[in-house]
Amino acid sequence: MSPTSPRHGGSVTEASRPADPGDTATCVGITIPVPEPLAGTLETLRASFGDPMAALVPPHITLITTTPASDWGATIDHVRQVAREQQPFEVRLHGTGSFRPVSPVVFLRLVRGAGECADLHTRLQSGPLERDLAFDFFPHVTVAHDVSDAGMDEAERTLATFEASFRVQSMGLYEHVPSGLWKLREELNFGEDTDRSQAVAD
Repeated sequence: MSPTSPRHGGSVTEASRPADPGDTATCVGITIPVPEPLAGTLETLRASFGDPMAALVPPHITLITTTPASDWGATIDHVRQVAREQQPFEVRLHGTGSFRPVSPVVFLRLVRGAGECADLHTRLQSGPLERDLAFDFFPHVTVAHDVSDAGMDEAERTLATFEASFRVQSMGLYEHVPSGLWKLREELNFGEDTDRSQAVAD
């Protein structure tokens, strides 16, 4: 999933329809945002490797990717419940990995926080979002996607010793809209009541 939105939350610039609980075409994605100033650093690095999506896709950890949601109300309730039960945790990034040759992606590895991300994924990918996945879940932060082999080699080499940490306190619920972009519908703070989550207006 590649959410496209302002880094600090809010909606994409293109207009989109409201979520319809009866709309069987609705697809959702859920991500953990990488905070500033680290996000800006990773964006600059991604652009330096020739990735045209660097300025459009804020750095993130995907928890749920492109999953159909036939019942929007049940989906919102489910995601909010998971957020209420989750406490903030630390993520530490160190070094790189790649999904080549299966997928042209270079990423930063999670050496801390991967277990919490995997547990979140398991709990989120249940109930109204339950489905079979083609690949096992593997939390990561993409730093190069679909660029030249030279660009991916450079990304792996340049960031081989890269290290950074940040505290995870929320996750974003996105809807895939007809324009083809991802619209942030709600920023959910961990361990808080639903009324303290940050719903995003159209």
